[in-house]
Amino acid sequence: MLTPPTPAARRPKDPHVPAPLTTTPPDHDAPWIPSPVTPARDRRPRDPYLLAAVLFTAYAALSVCRYRHLATRSWDLGIFEQAVRAYAHLQAPVADLKGPGFNILGDHFSPVIALLAPAYRLFPTPLTLLIAQAALFALSAVPVTRAAAGLLGRARGLALGVAYGLSWGIQRAVDFDFHEICFAVPLIAFSLEAVLAHRWRRALLWALPLVLVKEDLGLTLAAIALVVAFRARRPAPRAALYALAVAAFGVLAAVLTFTVLIPAFNTTDSYEYWDKVGGGPLTGIGAKLHTLAWLLIPTTGLLALRSPLLLVALPTLTWRFLSSDEHYWGTDWHYSAVLMPVFSLALADSLARTRCSSRPWLRSYALHLPAASVAAALALTTTLPLSALTEPDAYRKPARVSAVERMLALIPDGASVEANTGPGSRLTSRCRVFWVGRTDGIAPDFIALDNKSGWVKDVQAYARQLHPRAEYEVTGAAYGYVLLERRA
Repeated sequence: MLTPPTPAARRPKDPHVPAPLTTTPPDHDAPWIPSPVTPARDRRPRDPYLLAAVLFTAYAALSVCRYRHLATRSWDLGIFEQAVRAYAHLQAPVADLKGPGFNILGDHFSPVIALLAPAYRLFPTPLTLLIAQAALFALSAVPVTRAAAGLLGRARGLALGVAYGLSWGIQRAVDFDFHEICFAVPLIAFSLEAVLAHRWRRALLWALPLVLVKEDLGLTLAAIALVVAFRARRPAPRAALYALAVAAFGVLAAVLTFTVLIPAFNTTDSYEYWDKVGGGPLTGIGAKLHTLAWLLIPTTGLLALRSPLLLVALPTLTWRFLSSDEHYWGTDWHYSAVLMPVFSLALADSLARTRCSSRPWLRSYALHLPAASVAAALALTTTLPLSALTEPDAYRKPARVSAVERMLALIPDGASVEANTGPGSRLTSRCRVFWVGRTDGIAPDFIALDNKSGWVKDVQAYARQLHPRAEYEVTGAAYGYVLLERRA
């Protein structure tokens, strides 16, 4: 039986044939002007950017609250501020906390921090560095969330983005003052997002600046390039060749930085951290396995082991686990931050691969893992630094801090000060600050000490021990902090 033809008015439209113009003005004698074309609305989800904004608020609040509580954990914040302050005044990045006239490029090769100089020139305070770090960490959540959503769908992608933003490695880095690796985290995240999208050139371009962040990250660049070469070998052989060249460049850049650039800026003509690499992988094996378990289990549920992206983590894990310094082994401090985007995106890659698994239990596990990951991250956050934001006292400046700040305000701008961690980070924006006991014979104008623990029994005797030819007198004391001024 023949089917009657469909009336023209009811026929489906051919997408390749433009629809006829039907808008005609009432006055047929007037010139006809077509109605303006309304641009299509951008329907891409804004979840990654909203999540990044929330994370930035949380990270910045945590950093500012800790600073207001005088809870600086090490001399690193002061060291980086001295270097950025020098860049802001177009000077060599000298960090006197490391030693009078010490060029920071002879310690770690991180010229990337010069990008903070314009902002610091406008706002000369350690908070500029802390807020910039919060912004960079939060920015890294955008490619992680976007890549996960592209592979797994909007809801699961957002879940992995939240789990990443709350991951213990990022929280520990935010909590431990400022470090140059805050630039590496978004670079790695954007690069691996491009790898997952098969945008090979973009992946390599995002990874290339890693050689300017820290000396060991040239090896991470090489690892990313090798992953690109492996994935592009069939669909884009030429891109694979370029990736191999970039991998060679990454290795060469790392070798030259370790052996030529850093020694050239160091007064000892060497790389001072070689003595921390050694000791063997079995040294502290329990702590190392504990860290590895934290990386694999709560962060990825072990599923990330199915992704070749995990190879990008090998350079960082290798030097950390070969080190004889126990600080490199654990889950504290900032050393795991660069691993978080690697493990999170490796998990997203593995989840997408598992869809085609012939094992029903594995498909079911992968289906529920994003929700389990975000639940684990939320549960762990109750014991991690961001949990402090739930306490009202976190937003109040303690009276003891105000008293210490009034005491330190007695030091005039431009004075030379010998200090330890607490007062040092409050003075580097306006004074020349040396680390206590490392002035190389310079008798500073002031000595400011955090002596809450009572590690110095007689501060004036300690001052005479540090500087036998100078005389210091106590001019202020507040809540365990002591200020001495040179009289002769």
